[in-house]
Amino acid sequence: MVQKFKNLYTTDAIPHLKETFKYSNVHQLPKIEKIQINRGLGIAAQNTKILKKSIEEFRLITGQQPIITKAKKSIAGFKVREEMELGLTVTLRRAKMYSFLDRLINLALPRIRDFQGLDPKKFDKSGNYTFGINDQLIFPEIDFESVDQTLGFNVTIVTSAKNSTESLALLKKMGLPFST
Repeated sequence: MVQKFKNLYTTDAIPHLKETFKYSNVHQLPKIEKIQINRGLGIAAQNTKILKKSIEEFRLITGQQPIITKAKKSIAGFKVREEMELGLTVTLRRAKMYSFLDRLINLALPRIRDFQGLDPKKFDKSGNYTFGINDQLIFPEIDFESVDQTLGFNVTIVTSAKNSTESLALLKKMGLPFST
């Protein structure tokens, strides 16, 4: 899987990006640096059953142990106290990143009902792409019977691109299905 994406990057993406953006140096070429996956549970994180279930789902989907995020300060209006557990996050790099990207593109996204492609307007000014997944059941690793409630999560693909047009060109060449 890792080799497949490296070959795709070297044979398809690099020549296309060099031609399109007129790069003179190989180090100017944008590449995918990491993938960050987050799930905010809010007050539901206080329920240990939901928290443990979410940790296990993230472990199955990513192949890596998630980090539990905690509140930095107390907010009385939201009934949040300092150091209260609020969510989960995982940062994927290198082989696990490419493995997750492969499963996302080839297995998970096609399983979304009425999928029309990802929105190409979800880039930030630094060239990073963030999108949400509403249902964890699109991943084949998750067993339908083990899910009590559907919980979504956010996926951020961090690139070394300078702007959103460079990043969009890179991610299209890497196989992400964008709507037109």
